[in-house]
Amino acid sequence: MTVDGRDHDIGRDPADHPSRDGHAGHQDHDGHGGGGHAGHSHGMSADADRRLLAVALALIVAFMAAEVTVGLVARSLALVADAGHMLTDAAAIALALVAMRLAARPARGSYTYGLKRVEILSAQANGVTLLLLAVFFTVEGVRRLVDPPQVRGGLVLVVALAGIVVNVLAAWVLSKANRQSMNVEGSFQHILTDLYAFIGTAVAAGVILATGWQRADPLATLLVAALMVKAGYALVRESGRVFLEAAPRGIDPAAVETGIRSTPGVLEVHELHVWEVTSGFPALSAHILVDTACDCHASRQDLEVMIAGRFGIEHTTLQVDHREDLLPVPARGGPGDPRAHGGHLGALGATGDHDHDSRGCR
Repeated sequence: MTVDGRDHDIGRDPADHPSRDGHAGHQDHDGHGGGGHAGHSHGMSADADRRLLAVALALIVAFMAAEVTVGLVARSLALVADAGHMLTDAAAIALALVAMRLAARPARGSYTYGLKRVEILSAQANGVTLLLLAVFFTVEGVRRLVDPPQVRGGLVLVVALAGIVVNVLAAWVLSKANRQSMNVEGSFQHILTDLYAFIGTAVAAGVILATGWQRADPLATLLVAALMVKAGYALVRESGRVFLEAAPRGIDPAAVETGIRSTPGVLEVHELHVWEVTSGFPALSAHILVDTACDCHASRQDLEVMIAGRFGIEHTTLQVDHREDLLPVPARGGPGDPRAHGGHLGALGATGDHDHDSRGCR
C-alpha cells in the first residue's frame, strides 16, 4: 500500500523494518497524524577512541600507585589527596570505557533506548565520589593546619613535577578522543583538575624547601579539595539535568517553538518536549496543527529538516494534524453514522482522507 508516496506493508510486524537507530520502523498515520523519526545517531559515537582512553587510564593508574607510596613515605597529605583524586580520574575513564561498550548494544526488550544512559549513571557516580573525597580531605587538611606534620619537601616536589608531566600527557591523549560523551569530557576535566592540583602541590613543596613553613602542604590539600568540589558538582549537575529530562544546554525550547511556529502553514504547537537521552543525543516530540491546505506528511518532513538544521536535533517525533480535524462536529444521523461522534475521530470519520497538495505549504 502506498500512502503519501511511501510504501507501507500491511499485516507485517513493524520489527521487520528496523530503522537506522535500531528501533522498530515507524508507520505514518493516514494523512493526518504524521508521526516520524528523523535520521539520527545516538549517544556516544564510535569515534570515541577506546585505545586513547586505555592509554590515559594506564598512565593515571601507574602514577597513582607511585604517588600513594611516595606520599606515605614523605608524610604529604597533599600527595595522598591528589592520589585520591587520580583514583576518581581512573574510575571515570574506566567507567567511560565500560559505558561505551554497553551503549553500543542495540535496543531490545523494555530498554527501548538501549543502555545509553549508563554513561550518565557513571558520570553521576564519579561526581558524588569527588564530593565525598573533597569532604574527607577538607577535614584532614584543616586538622593538619592546626597541627602540621613534618613534610619532606624535596620528595614531594619531585613527585609533583612528575605528576605535571603525566597529567599533561594524559590530557593530550584524551583531547583526541570523542569528548561529546559526558564521561569522556568528565575524565578530561578530572585530569585538568589534577594537573592544577599538582601545580599547587609543587608550589607548596617549593615553599617548604625555601622557608620550612609546613602548613603549605595542608593549604595545597584544601586547594585540591576545592577543585574536587568544582568538578564533582559540575558532573552531578549535568547528569542530574539528563535524568530530570531538562532541555540540552544550548537548545532553548522557546526558540524551538518559535522556529516551528514560523514554518509556513503551522497554526499551533502543543506538547513540545525537548530532552537529552544521553550525551550528544537530543530528542524532541511535539503535536503540531497545520492549515487544511497543507499536506501533513510533507509539513512534517519540512519541520524535521528545519529542526535538525537549526537546532541540531535529529531524533524527532512529530504528530501533525489539520486543526479543523480536531474540532468537534455536530451529531448527525443515527448511531451507525460515524459523524455522530464529536471530536477528532468524528471529524476524521466525516471527512475521510483529504486530498491535499503533496507539496505541503512551501
